[in-house]
Amino acid sequence: MRLPSKLCPWLVPTSAALALAGATNATAAEEEPKKGPWEITLGAGVANLPEYIGSDEYETRGLPVVSVRYKRLFLGGAPGSGSPAGIGAHLYEGESFRLGAVVSVDATKPREESDDESLRGLGDIDAAVRAGLFSSYRIASWLTLRASAMTDVSDKQQGTTANIDVEFSYRPTARLTLSGGPGVTWADEDYMQTFFGITDEQAARSGLAAYTPEASVSVVRLSFGAQYQFTGPWFAGARITAAQLQDDATASSIVKDKNQSLYALYFGYRF
Repeated sequence: MRLPSKLCPWLVPTSAALALAGATNATAAEEEPKKGPWEITLGAGVANLPEYIGSDEYETRGLPVVSVRYKRLFLGGAPGSGSPAGIGAHLYEGESFRLGAVVSVDATKPREESDDESLRGLGDIDAAVRAGLFSSYRIASWLTLRASAMTDVSDKQQGTTANIDVEFSYRPTARLTLSGGPGVTWADEDYMQTFFGITDEQAARSGLAAYTPEASVSVVRLSFGAQYQFTGPWFAGARITAAQLQDDATASSIVKDKNQSLYALYFGYRF
């Protein structure tokens, strides 16, 4: 089950796309008053994104929109978690500051040899289990700082990533929320090696030169979104993220295009 997260409060397709898209945009969800201990959102979306991080080919995927919350616990996508699918808890929810923890699981492999002819001999990148923390700090009604950190706890050599995003929001009408802002992702050596590096063994199989990237900022991005609340519990929205790979990631022969884009449309129903 692939559950969304950054493109709307619940929408990001894969862990690789998550690295491009960053932490969750959740302004509308956080501002809504809670009606009871249960909060459930169901819906669907479609996203156009690179076949793998660094690819110059794009594919369109249908995605479920799922979020279930009971009091402080949640299952699925959680606003601000930086996780596309997981189970976790909101540890603290104050007027301005929020903190939570999450464990997430990749529904599919982030990259397969079959994604591109140039990947032959590199092997697949396996699905991983990650654990981490997420937080947000509302500086003003229209400005929020978000941060998240996730680390591989399943021994898949996918390391640790950290996201920081600044989100601006504006409501031109009571039903329409516009949001956007810049963000950055830092990745450690394990993550960089798995997604951008080429070991001696991979080099021998693929014919590519061996490459060992170091820990660094891997992605910078700029995102824009719009979400409209219809009469009743229905909502719909769109999200665009323009990302650019940075530093050692761009020197990898695996990367075909350092400029990466992600587009999504979605709708849903809140119970």
